[in-house]
Amino acid sequence: MAGKLAPRHQRLVLAGSAAFALVGAGLLALPALEDKGTFFYAPSDLVRKRPPAGERIRLGGLVKPGSVFRQDDGLTLAFVVTDGSQETHVRYTGLVPDLFREGQGVVATGRLLPDGRFQAEELLAKHDENYMPPEVAKSLRPTGSPAS
Repeated sequence: MAGKLAPRHQRLVLAGSAAFALVGAGLLALPALEDKGTFFYAPSDLVRKRPPAGERIRLGGLVKPGSVFRQDDGLTLAFVVTDGSQETHVRYTGLVPDLFREGQGVVATGRLLPDGRFQAEELLAKHDENYMPPEVAKSLRPTGSPAS
């Protein structure tokens, strides 16, 4: 029986293989979890605790009425996100969600610039009158602003 392993060795090989598979799965999952790991901030949070320069974050709140301006290129948008007590100026270049409107909830993913403006890479608008991302609704409640 030259090719057969003892039961003890079989268990060790099986445990080693399982550990190797778990480590491999974890390494494959890390890039997918990177986007989920971005921190969420409301404009008031940015005043209280400014994130490190260049860190990717999510900014959420309401699009301030009267603050939306489109550049002549048709793709660049400037607007203000408010949580009822503080405001953050946002700039975004790209396709704007159909549901993006003044007075509606928005979550922008991007980076805070040194001058305090936010450069968004992605915009998400609330889906209908009954939905607002939970983080946005939570950040608006303490200020007394309506959260859908």
